[in-house]
Amino acid sequence: MLNGTRQAILRRVQPISIHGQTSCDVFFSDSDDPEGPVHTARVGPEAMARGLEPGDPISLVYLMGSVTAVRRTVPR
Repeated sequence: MLNGTRQAILRRVQPISIHGQTSCDVFFSDSDDPEGPVHTARVGPEAMARGLEPGDPISLVYLMGSVTAVRRTVPR
């Protein structure tokens, strides 16, 4: 996807640090195929909704083919 949003199911969030810069690897499955392949996106912590847990429905915001934000689809 070039620009827009995509619905997905969160599988896992893995915080990482590269040269002191913290990022998050977000592992997710497509909402239409939850048993299908797991995809990965790397975003900064400021782009992640707080309190996300595995199994949560999420919305991925894309800009120029890259994920720029991860949001919870259904507020708690």
